[in-house]
Amino acid sequence: MQHYPAESAARDAALLVLAHGAGAGERHPFMVAVARGLAERGIDVVTFEFPYMQQKRRAPDKAPVLESAFRDAIVEARSRVTPRHALFIGGKSMGGRMATHLAAQGYDGLRGVVALGYPLHPPGKADQLRVAHLPSIEVPVLIVQGERDAFGTPDELRPIVKTMHASVTLHVVGGGDHSLAVPKSSGVAQKEVYATVLDAVAAWIYSV
Repeated sequence: MQHYPAESAARDAALLVLAHGAGAGERHPFMVAVARGLAERGIDVVTFEFPYMQQKRRAPDKAPVLESAFRDAIVEARSRVTPRHALFIGGKSMGGRMATHLAAQGYDGLRGVVALGYPLHPPGKADQLRVAHLPSIEVPVLIVQGERDAFGTPDELRPIVKTMHASVTLHVVGGGDHSLAVPKSSGVAQKEVYATVLDAVAAWIYSV
C-alpha cells in the first residue's frame, strides 16, 4: 500500500482509495502518475494491490475476493488520514469496476466513485455487458473514458448511464484508448492529456 499525501491545503480534505487494473499493480507508471498528480492537486491518494497481484499470479481473483481486499484497503487508508477526509474510491479498469461494486452494495460513508476507463465489456464482446449492478449506485460517479476504448466507447456507455439513478459525469478523452493514451498523430502531448484528466478528476471531487 502506498500513500500519496496531499501536497497542498485543499478546500475540503478528500481521500481517494485507488485500485489498479487487471494487468498491472499499484507501481505501474499510470497508477503512480495519477496518484502523484492528484496529490499535487490537494487530494490524499492511497493505492494498494489485490491478493493475486501480491502473490504474483496472472489471473485476477474472483469478484468477492477483490471486493473484500478493497474493503480492507479502505479501512487501512482511512487510518492514515483524518476523520474529516471525505471518502472516494475508484481505479483503473477492473479497479474502477470493483469500486462500483462496493458503491452498489452501499458502502458506508462513501462520497463518490472515480472510474478511469470503465470496462463495460471485454474487447470484441459487446454483448457481455458488466452493468447489472450500476443502477443500484446512489453516490455520484465520474467515468473517464477514452474515445477509442476497446472495452467500451463513450457512445456505448451513454445509454447505460441513462439507466443509473446516481449522478453520473462522463468525461471523454478525445482519441484516448483504454489507458487514456492518444495517438502520436493527434499532435497532442500525452502529458497534457493526463494533466487535463487529473484537473477534471480533482475538480469533480471538490464539486462533490
